[in-house]
Amino acid sequence: MPTIAFSKNIRTHVDVDRTAVAGKTVREALDSVLETQPKLGSYLLDDAGGVRKHVAIFINGESIRDREKLSDAVAESDEIFVMQALSGG
Repeated sequence: MPTIAFSKNIRTHVDVDRTAVAGKTVREALDSVLETQPKLGSYLLDDAGGVRKHVAIFINGESIRDREKLSDAVAESDEIFVMQALSGG
């Protein structure tokens, strides 16, 4: 199963550990986590279900291509990492 992990700043708002997830796409993998952590969705996804502008998702260190439908394929051994861009001064 692919694994999914979240940056520390996301984990300060939602208690979510690195976990193995079911799914063949980023959407399916993320939906697997959102089943048990629905609050996480408001941090990561916009009203249309796409990735918010300040969120980045990587598969094995490579940025995903489909930020709207999250259709990028994931394999059994893939690692998905989700992070939130920080700004301020």
